[in-house]
Amino acid sequence: MSNSSSINEFLLLAFADTQELQLLHFSLFLGIYLAALLGNGLIITAIACDHHLHTPMYFFLLNLSLLDLGSISTTVPKSMANSLWDTRAISYLGCAAQVFLVAFLFSAEYSLLTVMAYDRYIAICKPLHYGTLMNSRASAKMAAAAWGTGFLSGLLHSGNTFSIPLCQGNTVDQFFCEVPQILKLSCSDAYLREAGVIVVSLCLVFGCFIFIVVSYVQIFTAVLRIPSEQGRHKAFSMCLPHLAVVSLFISTVIFAYLKPPSISSPALDLVVTVLYSVVPPAVNPLIYSMRNKELKDALRKVISGTFFSSGDIAISLHK
Repeated sequence: MSNSSSINEFLLLAFADTQELQLLHFSLFLGIYLAALLGNGLIITAIACDHHLHTPMYFFLLNLSLLDLGSISTTVPKSMANSLWDTRAISYLGCAAQVFLVAFLFSAEYSLLTVMAYDRYIAICKPLHYGTLMNSRASAKMAAAAWGTGFLSGLLHSGNTFSIPLCQGNTVDQFFCEVPQILKLSCSDAYLREAGVIVVSLCLVFGCFIFIVVSYVQIFTAVLRIPSEQGRHKAFSMCLPHLAVVSLFISTVIFAYLKPPSISSPALDLVVTVLYSVVPPAVNPLIYSMRNKELKDALRKVISGTFFSSGDIAISLHK
């Protein structure tokens, strides 16, 4: 038995016991992490550099890429370092920082996805009012509200979680410090305070989910009324990437936290957590660029400009 005041570090879940499997985990996570850095970095650069993409839709996409970079950078590098150095330890402050950042970034991302659903609803269902309702000031306020909501969520969850006495050791059954896993270490009945915060959060999450569903019902109703096939195709191209990202985010999180206890196991919990925390930040750039001609053109300019400038530098150095 130990008290939270005497805990200096936590022990995270190791992916494997042998060095070979630990190196495999390191290599796999490194590949996913580099793919996420490259994909989101290219999208941020393309949107920032191409004035044709300075619209609310791409402004929100830029914010989404920033949040994806932050979320994957909060969990993956520490897990990779632990596998590489054959350790499981994370400091008390490091664990608290992970809890805060995970709650902050995931709440902000979910809020931003809700704002993006509203943006698509206005663009398709009320196109004549789009310039008024979604001007640059309104877009900035909505993005700031999403980030602010995430920040408050991070403060609330990390503050409540680490104010609860911990009496069940310091072993966290996950590859990063996750609130439900920290609560398993709490003293008897001490978790009820954080449980109240989780209930409030779930109500807000459910409210956002209903808003997204209602928005898309109206969007698809409006799209099906468009007489031309080209117009319907363009409208679907605007909405389907966002809908795919929302579906991936919500489905993995719901399965992670609401799956029946009868099918729960450490191995399954680990896989599901990887699916909702590691895979989406790497896959989202691919989803958004797959059906978006404007974004693909901007990405080509960025990539070709990078290669040309690198070639010019190499030629000048050779001379």
